[in-house]
Amino acid sequence: MTDNNHSHFQHLYFVLTGIPGLELKYYWMAFPLGAIYVIALFGNGVIISTIKSELSLHMPMYYFLCMLALADTGLALCTMPSMLGIFWFNYKSIAFDACLVQMYFIHTFSAIESGVLVAMAFDRVVAIWKPLRYGTILTNSVVCRTGAVILTRAICVVFPVPFLIKRLPFYHSNILSHSFCLHQDVMSLACASTRVNSLYGLIAVIFTKGSDSLSILLSYAFILQTVMAIASGEGQLKALNTCVSHICAVLIFYVPLIGVSVIHRFGKHLSPLTHALMANAYLLIPPVLNPIVYTMKIKEIRRKLIQIFVPAKVTAEG
Repeated sequence: MTDNNHSHFQHLYFVLTGIPGLELKYYWMAFPLGAIYVIALFGNGVIISTIKSELSLHMPMYYFLCMLALADTGLALCTMPSMLGIFWFNYKSIAFDACLVQMYFIHTFSAIESGVLVAMAFDRVVAIWKPLRYGTILTNSVVCRTGAVILTRAICVVFPVPFLIKRLPFYHSNILSHSFCLHQDVMSLACASTRVNSLYGLIAVIFTKGSDSLSILLSYAFILQTVMAIASGEGQLKALNTCVSHICAVLIFYVPLIGVSVIHRFGKHLSPLTHALMANAYLLIPPVLNPIVYTMKIKEIRRKLIQIFVPAKVTAEG
């Protein structure tokens, strides 16, 4: 009878962990953490508003950039409440259902970002391979359908994850390893077999980030082959220069992701501090660095920032 009751028991809440060993410095860490979220939300907001208002940016590559900025904004908003709650107010509890909701949106926006990076890679393939047919291949309807497929795939693939967690019993530890809820972290606290969760998680990762990373690699292999066929060295550099920002975005997303995956798999002997820092980097670095990379590359976004921070009179005089 006791076992039967335990099989249906779940914690009312989980306890989130900030950065182990640095609890006494949370007060000072709260300010740079707040600045990170301001930069992420403000930077991505500027990208979205600039692409919306500038007619010269109404092109497929910038529509995909807008999707990337929306995904980064969603990723930042998912983690912000729990992160700021810990570092600003030392509030570490999160309700069981709220944890599942946060988990769902974190993994969904992460899958969306991965899909958008693939779409941006395909955009670069078309721009370099068939530049004269770029506008006829990547029409507005194609871009919209691509965005719908990316969104639908992410929603559908991640949708079962919270329900697979919900069916598990939790009656031992309720202390999570991070400042937010991730599937692997919550699953590790379950008091029953998690084989189904692990198998589905593996399938989901292969179907999204695994296939996406392979698609990006194949796209750049084709891009390099096409660029090498260009006669002039200047033409080759010009073609590759159009890919620099996207390559940076891919590295910004996948390097922390690979790092987190390797540490979860092979770094169980590492300190909790290392696990926490890598998980934070995985979710905080892309929303912060992507706007910086594209602001440096796109003059319209730089001009928008100047208009925001420099008074109109000074801008006119300049």
